Amino acid sequence: MQNSPRSHCSQFWRNFEAFQVIKSVHSKKIFSFGWPLLLLHLSCHWDLKDESFKINPLTQSMSSHFRKGLCRQAAALPNVDDFYWEKAPTPILDLVDTPIHLKNLSPKELKQLADEIRSEITFLMSKSGPPFEASLAVVELTVAIHYVFNAPVDRILWDVGEQTYAHKILTGRRSLMHTLRQKNGISGFTSRQESEYDAFGAGHGCNSISAGLGMAVARDIIGKKDRVVTVISNWTTMAGQVYEAMSNAGYLDTNMVVILNDSRHSLHPKQEEGAKPTINALSSTFSKLQSSKSFRRFREAAKVVTKRIGKGMHEWAAKVDEFARGMLGPLGATLFEELGLYYIGPVDGQNIEDLICVLDEVASLDSTGPVLIHVITEAEHGPADITNGTLKSGLLASPESISCKLPGTYNDCLVEALIAEAEKDKEIVVVHAGMGMDPSLNLFQLRFPERFFDVGMAEQHAVTFAAGLSCGGLKPFCIIPSTFLQRAYDQIIEDVDLQNVPVRLAVSSAGLVGSDGPTKCGAFDITFMSCLPNMIVMAPADEDELIAMVAIAASTNDRPVCFRYPGGSVSGILGPLCSVTPIEVGKGEILVEGSNVALLGYGTMVQNCLKAQSLLAELNIPVTVANARFCKPLDIELVRKLCREHEFLITVEEGSIGGFGSHVAHFIALDGLLDGRTKWRPIVLPDSYIEHGTLTEQLDTAGLSGHHIAATALRLLGRNRDALMLLC
Repeated sequence: MQNSPRSHCSQFWRNFEAFQVIKSVHSKKIFSFGWPLLLLHLSCHWDLKDESFKINPLTQSMSSHFRKGLCRQAAALPNVDDFYWEKAPTPILDLVDTPIHLKNLSPKELKQLADEIRSEITFLMSKSGPPFEASLAVVELTVAIHYVFNAPVDRILWDVGEQTYAHKILTGRRSLMHTLRQKNGISGFTSRQESEYDAFGAGHGCNSISAGLGMAVARDIIGKKDRVVTVISNWTTMAGQVYEAMSNAGYLDTNMVVILNDSRHSLHPKQEEGAKPTINALSSTFSKLQSSKSFRRFREAAKVVTKRIGKGMHEWAAKVDEFARGMLGPLGATLFEELGLYYIGPVDGQNIEDLICVLDEVASLDSTGPVLIHVITEAEHGPADITNGTLKSGLLASPESISCKLPGTYNDCLVEALIAEAEKDKEIVVVHAGMGMDPSLNLFQLRFPERFFDVGMAEQHAVTFAAGLSCGGLKPFCIIPSTFLQRAYDQIIEDVDLQNVPVRLAVSSAGLVGSDGPTKCGAFDITFMSCLPNMIVMAPADEDELIAMVAIAASTNDRPVCFRYPGGSVSGILGPLCSVTPIEVGKGEILVEGSNVALLGYGTMVQNCLKAQSLLAELNIPVTVANARFCKPLDIELVRKLCREHEFLITVEEGSIGGFGSHVAHFIALDGLLDGRTKWRPIVLPDSYIEHGTLTEQLDTAGLSGHHIAATALRLLGRNRDALMLLC
């Protein structure tokens, strides 16, 4: 016999009263999942039918699996005496949806808000995986900026995407943070298409001052009164564009605020002998004095007076001012003054009151020229990448066991191959550039510290530095991510290829990069490297060939070499490095013999061609799969053989238009192979930017998956229905 609706209601209210008792005892540990989930957790739910409410017990209407998942979301009680709540309460943050809601908060509430944002970022990001320590360090700074300035009217620009998570939370994207770097989710970087609060896109660093200066000059020409704030990090100060922009800003004397977020990181901490900037009562007071209206007006008035007295007096007064401020400020502070920026600092980046005081004073003055505020922050570190000589990927730092046993990524395999070559040849050195260094490179650095050079975000310098090392008699491998290599293209042409200097360019993170999206997608390196006359351009199909190509590069001493490889996991398990079969320069290979259709893959797309071959074999369609290996020099005999023996030739590459497929098409057109029965079809990345998501999702979007390659072959054979079914 079923229970009556009244008995269900009685059960509901008994459960609700029990919840009120729990709430009164643990008033600070409340569920953050809302009333509907609370009611579900109390074993009842409402079912709306025929405009009347009917109460059903959850134990009968819900599956066991769903109830377990629901209780897990609602932080079910562990086997302890107290309650455990997975997510800390955020009462102030819950009231903040846009920066305007910060304006009426007290300093005490702003401090609590910063703590809640830090807790929110840690809770969300520790589960989804992307690095977030940089954002934790700038929470107070972000709160202070949005408290003082009026975004989006005032333009706030960031150099590094990883520092903007607090900014995203405060600008209406808190509810979407769980979708960060996921397909159809929000970007891991600032994006003008995503929010009006993102004044300019950030990803590669070092661009915010240049863009901000352009916005400030445009503002002055148009006659607006908004303010421009740019935030840079000490990592991006290694890039030359930062100093070019500062110099131009000082020359133009345009009003803008540059905030240097100094996390006290150094590329070479063991070589750092000087004391780091410190924050104490004296430096805090001096920073406030520097930023105060009265002091800066007095300083401007003194400039006017000394200019009227005479040029000699003005120059003498400027030297006295520079000397006095240099004595009281930290080391290097006068550099910014020489570039034309008024230096204020150092300021404690974890002290909201000091930050607001300084920013308020700077924001209140007009016609002051560019200002640089030096903010000291403390980065909160994640787990160490190396412990007792062992990398996270499982590779040992011991030189006695140099073999690719269960390597995690292509970077891991590259480093072990480099170590094997460096053991045999003492002239091999490694130069690394780009934002951040892959942990696997620490293995080479530990083994050969005097032969490893990390120059940070100075890609132009890295390429020319490597050219100099080569001219000096060494064999440099210059490792730069594909998307960062774009900044050094002029040096690649002028300092390497034009002079035919044997520099070995290892292009990492080539192709699609998953959650990093279009900002760090290595889509263009095949195209812009293969057009250089002296360059050998190659790409491995797997980790075996990567090791073989490292050996080719090490033995090539008469011309520059480049090879690209992805940043993801390797496709198989290798034995000792010495078992890898050597590769002849300019020679590809046929992997599977078939008829009618030939799939010519370049790089790791060979693996997807093999997947397509397997799918087509199930439909009794035998196709040929070939591994090109080299874009330049092209294996013309292999291409001729494929064209003569097949009706259709499909080239597949994870690169933009104008790359490997274009070189093949150019050759077969000049060779007359297109004049006969051969039909050529290219499969490349689409002529658009592919947004962030998983690598599988991006390959599907780009049409580069095994299923898409097989479908292309089916359409060429006139089997459109099968092609459609394959993609469903």
